[in-house]
Order: sequence, then structure tokens, then C-alpha cells
Amino acid sequence: MLKKRILGRTGLEVSELSLGGLFISSFGAERAAAIDVIKHAQKLGINYIDTAPRYRDSESVLGEALSQMDEDFIISTKIGYNPEPFNPKSAEFLRNALSRSMKNLQRDSVDILMIHEPDRWRDQNYMDWWDDTESYTGPVMDILTEAKNKGITKFIGLGGTTADEMPLIMDTGNFDVVLSAFNYDLLWRDAEKGILNSAQKHDMGIVCGSPLHQGVLAKVYQKDVIDNPIPQLDPRRREQLIELYELVNDIGISLPELSIRFLLSNPCVSTVLTGVRSIEELESNVEAATKGALPQAILDRLQSVFQILPNKPAEEPITMTMQN
Repeated sequence: MLKKRILGRTGLEVSELSLGGLFISSFGAERAAAIDVIKHAQKLGINYIDTAPRYRDSESVLGEALSQMDEDFIISTKIGYNPEPFNPKSAEFLRNALSRSMKNLQRDSVDILMIHEPDRWRDQNYMDWWDDTESYTGPVMDILTEAKNKGITKFIGLGGTTADEMPLIMDTGNFDVVLSAFNYDLLWRDAEKGILNSAQKHDMGIVCGSPLHQGVLAKVYQKDVIDNPIPQLDPRRREQLIELYELVNDIGISLPELSIRFLLSNPCVSTVLTGVRSIEELESNVEAATKGALPQAILDRLQSVFQILPNKPAEEPITMTMQN
């Protein structure tokens, strides 16, 4: 059975492995299959699901599943991106967007409401949330406060993908939970430079998203890494991946299991999100999580692999598509 950890100052007890909402949508599975995954996740001891309006129909799939279940989950969703065109500077628009999420989820409230990618406001392709980028104020903070006062959410949080801007927002002390993606896993550990420290300073719950780095750490890619490297792959990253593959072969632990157990080896991590398309994938990841922390000898070897490229090259994309 999955163990539970405290989600920072929320006091919520969350399962060490939780369910990510992107793949319980039309992006990852047929609706009926996704609902089966949600139901089975609860049977396996998962009690926390994170979703977002940006994850296609994830909110409505989850809402339908919850309507068929007697027991509830701890639920987090986000505000941002949907419906489009999104207007982050209008309180009324944000209020209506939140109401839409509640309707899709078929509930009056959630446990945690996060701002979706509050840290990428400098990039014109993302949301310009803030009126003041020193105190990080804007209409979204008014709506989050309103949602807490009205009981629409118990806690508020941040869900982001950068390692430099996120700690600055976290240091306002306004947030209870942080979800960090692409910044803390076997090979990418920029979160260690600020996010983890800021979270501990403010007693924020830490949710680790994309433990497999959007599939890069899902398996050994013989063709795309070893035989005929894809163009986006920095030579140092290729060397690092090859060393990782050799380690996997030596210790006989699959990359997904190694990735999940690496994160759970850090007691500061509250929960690790898993994105799964099937019950089989779900069961495999739950089995990995129940094995607990990695032995120190393996952690030491992973540290040596990480040191081959400890800093992300500026030209490297956030995610890479590898198939073979």
C-alpha cells in the first residue's frame, strides 16, 4: 500500500504517488479507460489528483468519474489558459473561468487551486498574470483570495516550469503548495537551486510533476540516443543518458521505477505525479513507489551521472520527443 506524506502547511496527507490529469484526458486515453484508471487509482491507495483546464477534457473526465464513486480524492486544479482567448487581467473573466472548472468537475470546491505557469510571464506565449512583478500582485490574487473566502478552495498554489522565477513568487509567502515540472528528476535538477529551498522556508507542499521528463526517462532509446542521436540532443546530454542506461543495466531497475524512487528518496518531496494511459502503467508505477527510497549506493551513482551535465544547456528545449 502506498504511504502518505504531509503536503506542507496544508496538513493534508497525500499518497506518495498521485495522479496527473493530462493523461486522464483525450490526450492520453479514451474516456471510459481514463475513468477506469481513476477508479483503480483509488483502490491502489492514491488519494490525490491534479488536473487543469488546459489538459483538454481532464476536468470533465474527473468530474464524471467522481460522480460514480463513493469516496473522494484530494483534488487540485488550476486557473489559466482555458477558455480561450484567456484574459488574465480581468477579475470577472477569471471568476467565470473558475466557475467553469467547478462545473466540469461537478463540485462546488477543490482542495487546492493553483495558478498555471505564473512564472513564464516574460514569454509572450504564456500568461501575463502580474500587475506588479516585485510583489506579484494582480487580479488572479484577488480571485484566489475570494475563492478561499467563499470556500471554493482550501489552499492555493503555483504550478510552474522554471527554476529561476518560481522561487521569487514563492517568497511572497502567499502560497501553500508548489508543483514543479521539468526541474527535478534524475538528470534535470534546477529545482535544487531555489524551488526546494523556498518551499521548505515557507513550509509549502512540494508536488513533483513529470518525473519521466515527458517521456525522456521512460525507457532506453537505442536509436534516438545511441545509434542516430536526434538533433536537439546536446552531446553532453547524450553522454549522460548513455551512462544512465549503463547504470540501469547494471542494477536491473527500470528507468520509470528509478525515476519515481529517486524523487521519493528526498523526504522534502510530498508527492510525485504519475501520468498514465492504462491500468497496467498505473499498477507498475504504484509498485515502484511502494518500494520506497533508493539505497544510498545507487543515489551516489546517480549523482555521478548527473554531474556529467549539471546545468541545462541554454539551447536545450524543455522537452524532447524521442520514440525509438
